[in-house]
Amino acid sequence: MRWFPWINLVWSVWLFITPFYSDKYYSTWLWPTLSSYAVFLFLFQRFHYDHPRHRLAIALAIGALGFALLPYNPGSQSYIIYACAFFPFCMSARKALLTICALLALYSVAWLAVDIPMIYMSSAVIAGVVVGVFNIGLLQKLRSEAQLRLSHEEVRRLAALAERERIGRDLHDLLGHTLSLVALKSNLASRLIGHDPEAARKEMDDVSNVARDALAQVRRAVSGIRAAGLAAELASARLLLESDGVRFSYEMSEVALSAEQETVLALAVREAVTNIQRHARAEGASVSLRSADRQVSLRIEDDGRGGAIVPGNGLCGMRERIESLGGRLRVDATPGQGTRVEVTLPLPATIAVQAVDAPGE
Repeated sequence: MRWFPWINLVWSVWLFITPFYSDKYYSTWLWPTLSSYAVFLFLFQRFHYDHPRHRLAIALAIGALGFALLPYNPGSQSYIIYACAFFPFCMSARKALLTICALLALYSVAWLAVDIPMIYMSSAVIAGVVVGVFNIGLLQKLRSEAQLRLSHEEVRRLAALAERERIGRDLHDLLGHTLSLVALKSNLASRLIGHDPEAARKEMDDVSNVARDALAQVRRAVSGIRAAGLAAELASARLLLESDGVRFSYEMSEVALSAEQETVLALAVREAVTNIQRHARAEGASVSLRSADRQVSLRIEDDGRGGAIVPGNGLCGMRERIESLGGRLRVDATPGQGTRVEVTLPLPATIAVQAVDAPGE
């Protein structure tokens, strides 16, 4: 939101309040303050919307306004605090901290030179350090989260690539051998059909059996392709949680899923793991996938703080996606004992029949 930074201007009100709290009333404070404030608004706007390479110069200019206004208004400390807040966005954390300390030290010397009560100077120093250090920490956190998101995307990409390579190798080995066998037996049957019809019929029966067996193996390979997204999401979940100090384990049974089911389960894992990382304060988490009675069950558990669950957009969206496939979502959260999210989906009839009949095809 481009207008959001302007909310921070609320702190500039101290420019116009501080003169009235000073032991020494500054009779000429108003016009210098208004003039400097006009310049400050221009610099403030340029800092947020101009090219980032100009930010350091703009932050230093705001700090200079604090020195220029100091003889007329002790509230000029507001400009110094704004400059301290902006420095972390202009340079590395180490350089920003050194620059903040240098600016506050120079401002303190200037403050003593104009003989203003020390209480105002101390408040400026404390506020400048607190705001500057807070923004340094905030930026470090945002950078870490950005790197983590990039790592997640890389994990998903590598998992998908590895799965495609595996499927490619499996299909090559499977179809290469099978098609060679089919070609060999078909050629043999064509030679035998004239003088030994019974032997030719046996060879054709073998071709039919080999083809059915190859079809069953191809179906299993395709099921593996469809499950690649879930595997990538589990790898990403491990990266997210273990980077935050949460132990993570998972147990996956071999289940033939439709593409829609695999997508819904992968998104459920993503949403649940994100909530664990953000809110649960857990030490450990686990994911399990099992199949029984023509149903597939996904369970995500943690040992965090538990407690009342307030349905948000993520949880509501998860429930809608699950129910659209005829499944159900259950969330149990006991205070102090963690949270358990269980997703149950019915296996499509075609997949359930294939899973039962494949060996006999």
